[in-house]
Amino acid sequence: MPENSQKQNKLNGFAIEGGCLLVGGQPLTRLARRVGRTPFFAYDRTLIGQRVAELRRLLPDGVHLSYAVKANPMPAVVQHLSALVDGFDVASAGEMGTVLDTPMAAERISFAGPGKTRDELVQAIAAGITLNLESESEMESVAALGSEIEARPRVAVRVNPDFELRGSGMRMGGGAKQFGVDAERVPAMLKRIGELGLDFQGFHVFSGSQNLRAGAIREAQEKTAELVLELAEHAPGPVRMVNMGGGFGIPYFPQDQPLDLAAVGRGLSAVLPKLRDRLREARVVIELGRYLVGEAGVYVCRVVDRKISRDQVFLITDGGLHHHLAASGNFGQVLRRNYPVAIGNRLGGPAGGEGETEAVSVVGCLCTPLDLLADKVALPRAEIGDLVVIFQSGAYGLTASPAAFLGHPPPAEALV
Repeated sequence: MPENSQKQNKLNGFAIEGGCLLVGGQPLTRLARRVGRTPFFAYDRTLIGQRVAELRRLLPDGVHLSYAVKANPMPAVVQHLSALVDGFDVASAGEMGTVLDTPMAAERISFAGPGKTRDELVQAIAAGITLNLESESEMESVAALGSEIEARPRVAVRVNPDFELRGSGMRMGGGAKQFGVDAERVPAMLKRIGELGLDFQGFHVFSGSQNLRAGAIREAQEKTAELVLELAEHAPGPVRMVNMGGGFGIPYFPQDQPLDLAAVGRGLSAVLPKLRDRLREARVVIELGRYLVGEAGVYVCRVVDRKISRDQVFLITDGGLHHHLAASGNFGQVLRRNYPVAIGNRLGGPAGGEGETEAVSVVGCLCTPLDLLADKVALPRAEIGDLVVIFQSGAYGLTASPAAFLGHPPPAEALV
């Protein structure tokens, strides 16, 4: 048997065998039969585990990894990650319920986000979850609710810093923001936390997300450490937790270069001693969402029609933006760009293509011109029944999309 006959090509991190994409070691065509219908999202547990292992290897020892559940709240994914990460961050009662069904200890769960309802606050206090306070009024409400249910709330202060993570896809800090408490207001708030007798845990500083520049992440981490050390002087008790946010991005488009995680690790290694020297009881937390799961997921839909309109080929699928808003370009893209896409059962060769290609536009089944999953991309000729794969779909897919639009059924999800 030739030496290379057993070798598998790869496309966007997924293996190819016999011209078919493998997800979780299973050929896509077989997985589609197992799921029972298209469209569906599939998440590869091995790739998720490999990403966590890479972080453990390249980030400094002792750094705690927290998973931001909003990136992908599928219960099976959250359960799987509960054995791999050190904590969870949630942003709703629904996410709280999901993580409380896992083995993760309540004291390793935090709840962030503006506009938490009274019921959500009560649930979190009763469960022993740490509430990241977003305002002075929320602080007063938490104290009153704690007295009402005879429980001492665990709290941290989410700080809105006077800087942002440069080059981020989404800026979460700096300037006027609905998130967190302006840094200059925090000292007075810390004094009041002490007066109210709340169980102070520490600080949460999240300055941006989806950043591919290690230098910018390092700069933000350095500024975060300096800010936390200044604020710690006013703390009503020992600082037990410093959540430095995350911001680690993944490449979506051809010009994107993957984040240099080793450089991020070296930068964090230079920052940590300053924190550990003065805040000896503090856990240093890096909070990640899409970086843990984004590249481990695919969205799969089936070609239901192939048509030509004025010399342009359209592959019409049973999927669309109602399942995957981000891939359509309607979830924060200023200029629309194509996510990586392939015909998952017509692959082969080093680049994942087989034979001649043609320029096609992949569209969904909705009655709107916005329902465009890929615009004028080169793909192998596809026929009705073939499977279209959208990569980089493990984060901000189904739950970040208008699934009820036009009344189509929701997609399936599978962890394999």
